[in-house]
Amino acid sequence: MITCSKDWTLFLDRDGVINQRNFEGYIEHPQDFNFETGAKEAIAAFNKLFQRVVVVTNQQGVGKGIMTERNLLDVHTYMLEELEKVGAGLDHIFYSTDLKTKENNSRKPNPAMGYWAQEMFPEIDFKKSIMVGDTNGDIRFGRNLGMTTVLIKSKEEVSEQADFEFESLLELAKNIKQDA
Repeated sequence: MITCSKDWTLFLDRDGVINQRNFEGYIEHPQDFNFETGAKEAIAAFNKLFQRVVVVTNQQGVGKGIMTERNLLDVHTYMLEELEKVGAGLDHIFYSTDLKTKENNSRKPNPAMGYWAQEMFPEIDFKKSIMVGDTNGDIRFGRNLGMTTVLIKSKEEVSEQADFEFESLLELAKNIKQDA
């Protein structure tokens, strides 16, 4: 059980956490985006538990020229519209289109997207934040910023040890308790 209070922030990875990950490529179009079972309901629950819920996602498919930033924004618009239908929402989606090979890139595990979030929402305290992801980079990103880390188990091979592990966002939502 994870205990937090309403002034906490939840950072979510996208692919493999909110939606089914495409291990052979990228989510290039809204029709490629399929929510993980229970993800929408989990995010609706998170909206009641956390002050902020933000997404931090590496999207080097744009940097590689496989898709455009417009494609990425269309996918995010679709995700937000579908969440809205169940009374859920995200405060912001931060993404890095940098290639892994770029020096000083903003991709996770580098902390850049965390700092962007804190710049936009100065009330974010990383010690009162949870990073949820399904990869080593997600867990290292959370650690690099001093957050509590949660691994959502997937087909991805992960060697980093997270503070907590769950099968899905919905299972995580059922295991968060707000302190009075």
